[in-house]
Amino acid sequence: MASNFAHARELLAKAKLELSGDDETSWKSRRAIDLLIGAIMTEEYASPRPPAEIISFELAARQRQG
Repeated sequence: MASNFAHARELLAKAKLELSGDDETSWKSRRAIDLLIGAIMTEEYASPRPPAEIISFELAARQRQG
């Protein structure tokens, strides 16, 4: 089963918003979340992706008409 990186980033971003205090623990926690989000993004965009199918505009128009 593949990881849902986008959802993980969303949850971490929400958690960061909850840590809005000016204390040192909140600041360090927000920094740690930023590092986690960065690590997730690095892994997500470094993963190989399946090749995309490119369809020309002319072909797409013909398929809609036919």
